[in-house]
Amino acid sequence: MTTQIPAQPGTSEPAAGPDMPGGTPYPDIADTSHATAAAAAFFRSFFTAKTSKDIESTHAHFHPAKTAYFDATLGWALPTNGDVRTMWEQYMPQWPAGAKSYPTQILGDMTSAVVFTTDTPELFGGEIRTISIADLQDGKIVRLVDYWDGRGFGAQLAGSLRVPADAYPHDLGASAVTSRPGPVATAARELSAAFAAGDADRAGELFSYDAVFEDLALRAQLRGQAASVRYLRRALPGLPYARASVRHVAGAGRGGGYEWRADGQPVAAGAAALELSPDGNITKFTAVWDGSLLDDQAITALTAAAADR
Repeated sequence: MTTQIPAQPGTSEPAAGPDMPGGTPYPDIADTSHATAAAAAFFRSFFTAKTSKDIESTHAHFHPAKTAYFDATLGWALPTNGDVRTMWEQYMPQWPAGAKSYPTQILGDMTSAVVFTTDTPELFGGEIRTISIADLQDGKIVRLVDYWDGRGFGAQLAGSLRVPADAYPHDLGASAVTSRPGPVATAARELSAAFAAGDADRAGELFSYDAVFEDLALRAQLRGQAASVRYLRRALPGLPYARASVRHVAGAGRGGGYEWRADGQPVAAGAAALELSPDGNITKFTAVWDGSLLDDQAITALTAAAADR
């Protein structure tokens, strides 16, 4: 089912600025240490075209026959190449000078990748910071899914753009692609199983000694295996991804991530990025989900659990 994309919220036009270093019209700061050179170049090209508001060049990065795009937070579903092109045609001409969309980290290769993306407020009415899952074929994107926190965007604005609950595309196109096997998939499934079992200690065994545990929806970061385990012992019962299963795995080598689903829960979908050591331990875990689906009390309690007592 194709989602009818609502009109863009009004934005004020900021002063135009010069191009950023490196030949891109955005801050060229992406961490590509866990990406192949081809994937880094592909997404650099994609975001250069997107920020330049070049409809033809942007859309050329999508597969002509198999394109699907989903916004997991808003429930937008664009299941065909033509639907995605219509979105660019609707939005791009309205983007003011200074509007930028750019990657801050890329993990994976030209089969599948996890991309941390920043959309400045001029694009859609509020700042959006996503973990995006991209599946590629023949050098083109065949499936792209954005996961982000509605609270950072503005819960009221996100709510006004979200599709009705009965129209939410629960599969998010995952049945049309194949999860990537390898170390990332192994780590994702073992970690998800430990979370589901409520076993913080087992989850901790999957982390390296100096691992970083981040939850973007909670604005929480734990540094070190011991601190991460202590946090999980306190917080696991309330974390949305603790009651979830792995939906889809993307990435390659020592970098990637997974989408998770928690059917019937207040937060039914989210994503997590994983960075791995050479021996397969998790050196960094970063989760994102829509915090606007939980009330202030629940969010505050989960965030407060990050403080050692």
